[in-house]
Amino acid sequence: MVHIGNSWDILLKEEFEKPYYLALRSFLKTEYAAQTIYPDMYDIFNALKYTPYENVKVVILGQDPYHGEGQAHGLCFSVKKGVEPPPSLKNIFQEIHAELGTPIPPHGELTAWATQGVLLLNTVLTVRAGCPNSHKGKGWEQLTDQIIRLLNARNEPLVFLLWGANARAKKALITNRQHLVLESVHPSPLSAYHGFFGCNHFAKVNSFLNENNIEKIDWSLK
Repeated sequence: MVHIGNSWDILLKEEFEKPYYLALRSFLKTEYAAQTIYPDMYDIFNALKYTPYENVKVVILGQDPYHGEGQAHGLCFSVKKGVEPPPSLKNIFQEIHAELGTPIPPHGELTAWATQGVLLLNTVLTVRAGCPNSHKGKGWEQLTDQIIRLLNARNEPLVFLLWGANARAKKALITNRQHLVLESVHPSPLSAYHGFFGCNHFAKVNSFLNENNIEKIDWSLK
C-alpha cells in the first residue's frame, strides 16, 4: 500500500483502505502497465512527501499533472530542473517578480516552496501522456477532497490559493474562518490578464503569515 513517510500516512490510512481507493489503485496498475502515465509512479505523492501535514502553511491547488514528457513530478505547476517552465508557471513567476521584485528563476522546480510548507497539490494526481483530464473521475478527487478537509480542520491558520474554476470549486470544503482563502482566475495565458496578474497573492500570503507569527515563504528560487 501507499507509504508517504510522514504524518500523512496515519491521517490517510483509512482513506487508502476504502473501496474507491482500492478501485483507483487497480485502475492505475492497469494504466501504468499499458500506457505512458505521468508522473512516474514513485513521484505520485511527492506533494505530501515534501510537505507533512503539520508543516503546511499554504495550499496551492492545481488540476491534474502536466501531460508532456519529463514535466510532471508530483508537485502542481512544478517541472524538474532542465525542463522548460510551461506558460502558466512563467506567469506565476512574472506575478511574483511584479509583487516582490524577486528575479525570474532560472528553472521551474518548486521543491524549495514545498519544503517551506507550500503544499503543491493537484486534485487529480496522475494523467495519460498527451491526454489532459484522462484520469479525472477515477477516484483521485475523493482523496484530495479529504486532504483539503483535513487541512481545513487544522488549528493553525493556513492560506489556500484557488486559481481557476476547478480550484475555486473546492472553496466549499474550506469552512474554518481562521484560514485565508485567496481566489483568482487561472495563471494560464488564456486567463492570466483577466485577474491573475495584479492579484498580489504572494505578498498577501506573507503578510497573513507574518500577522499570525508564522515564518514567511521565500518565493525566490535559486
